[in-house]
Amino acid sequence: MAKEKKLVESITSRDEDFAQWYTDVVREAELCDYSSVKGCMNYLPNGYAIWENIQASLDKRFKDTGVQNVYLPLLIPESLLQKESEHIDGFAPEVAWVTRGGMERLQERLCIRPTSETLFCDLWSKTVQSYRDLPKIWNQWNSVLRWEKTTRPFLRSREFLWQEGHTIHATEEEARERTLMMLNVYKDCLEEDLAVPLVVGRKTESEKFAGAEETYTVEAMMYDGKALQSGTSHYFGSGFPDAFDIKYADKNNELHSVYETSWGFSTRTIGAIIMVHGDDSGLVLPPRIAPVQTRIIPVAQHKEGVLDKADELLSALKTAGYRVNIDDSEKSPGWKFSEQEKLGIPTRIEIGPKDIEKNQVVVVRRDTREKIIVSMDEIAAKLADILETIQKDMFDKAKAFLDSHIDTAVTMEEMVEKFKKKRGFIKAMWCGDEECEGEIKYNTGGASSRCIPAEEEHLSDVCIYCGKPAKHMVYWGKSY
Repeated sequence: MAKEKKLVESITSRDEDFAQWYTDVVREAELCDYSSVKGCMNYLPNGYAIWENIQASLDKRFKDTGVQNVYLPLLIPESLLQKESEHIDGFAPEVAWVTRGGMERLQERLCIRPTSETLFCDLWSKTVQSYRDLPKIWNQWNSVLRWEKTTRPFLRSREFLWQEGHTIHATEEEARERTLMMLNVYKDCLEEDLAVPLVVGRKTESEKFAGAEETYTVEAMMYDGKALQSGTSHYFGSGFPDAFDIKYADKNNELHSVYETSWGFSTRTIGAIIMVHGDDSGLVLPPRIAPVQTRIIPVAQHKEGVLDKADELLSALKTAGYRVNIDDSEKSPGWKFSEQEKLGIPTRIEIGPKDIEKNQVVVVRRDTREKIIVSMDEIAAKLADILETIQKDMFDKAKAFLDSHIDTAVTMEEMVEKFKKKRGFIKAMWCGDEECEGEIKYNTGGASSRCIPAEEEHLSDVCIYCGKPAKHMVYWGKSY
């Protein structure tokens, strides 16, 4: 970023106190606020608008693969949860229960959904009979409640917004294909629209979703070097469906089990955007998901013709399809520039009397603060190129950061030392034993297995902890 006076003084430096910086950015960008319910957030217009754009992008991608949207109830009877014991055991500490309806005590407790596998399976057990009823490829946009002990805006709250996809298929092959397909949908959305580079792979047995046979994940790296699990896709096999007695009759009228998948992506990705792209002046938003792509700021607007020309430009850019607004308040230009930076708006367009005389505007990039002079006649076309350049540059910068913060280790001593000195991920070999996995986490001060990539590198023949033959290369890292 260009060396110049910092416009925003109300935000702590990332390198001074990253946690406080994050809180400052959330506050100054007016993304969310704390509610009267501990651990729950009020999504403010600026924050919710980002989610709306992410939602629109994902929803289109989903539907391009044949997904249909549905909506199932908020409440789940306790008897349904108990049908799949491994699943409920995994969520038991986080479940909130409704025990009264009005003035009456309920005969059966109702769980406020932490996730909806049981609801979908209950519905399908009543509606799926024939191979003609398959596959079911459904998704719902909703909120869920998980009684988290420690919360943080966007990253971990008791109620959060997300989508949860649930599908059933006639064959294992089809279900596995859908599991990986949705993982790639998440990867494409994060990398192409959110400009967030990823490490992608399969979770270890101890880290997988409760009740799943396999869990796949997309892991992003934040500026402080910690991992953020940014989307997961699960292959359930027939465990859930069999627990709910979901069977279908084939063409020969023979009964068969179905195979299930589930996949989810939440508002914690807003936290990823903040921590991957933000700087000491605040939020930096990728143009493709920014609620406002450019803000017009009239300079010396009290002078004749300035506001008229700015309004004319506003109309032209809106007509061209840009998400644009104008700051024609009576505040100083410096205050307006600071506000645009805090909000992360990808560009601002400065227009003043001298610009009007020259039939030009000054476009300032939020990510680099580069100033680009553009003819007034060409701005509607040129702005698209500038925004796409910003989008690409933001991804490339984040990818370079990710790549430079991935290291390798072949001994436990080396791994411990590197985690002490460096932030980021470390690739190391593992024998597959959960006890070793736990010891690695303990000895490194909290570095857990993030994923086993599809294409594993061979770093050594033995497990980094126990010295037994290695089965997998794993990405290890501390996480949110």
